[in-house]
Amino acid sequence: MRILILTALALPLAACAGYTEPAPAPSEPPRDAMVRVCDAASARVHVGREATEEAGAAILADSGAEVLRWGPPNSAWTMDYRTDRVNVRYDEAQLITKITCG
Repeated sequence: MRILILTALALPLAACAGYTEPAPAPSEPPRDAMVRVCDAASARVHVGREATEEAGAAILADSGAEVLRWGPPNSAWTMDYRTDRVNVRYDEAQLITKITCG
């Protein structure tokens, strides 16, 4: 009986023996040096032009973004923000109306 009591008392201590406090999470994830950042100001010269594959490639190059997202007329977008993405809205006439980053 004595062994049973000692074992019962030792089990909670054994469970705590290997525990270490987790490291605090970083306040901001580290930025990868290879991630490109969008700058829409230099790409806004394309507003008013036709929304074509060639225009998209030029907007990507001018903005420095890595990803292009087209915004068709009357469509909704997710609110996720990406520093490496350029957003291009166009109207029913296939003309670019707005260029932003995110």
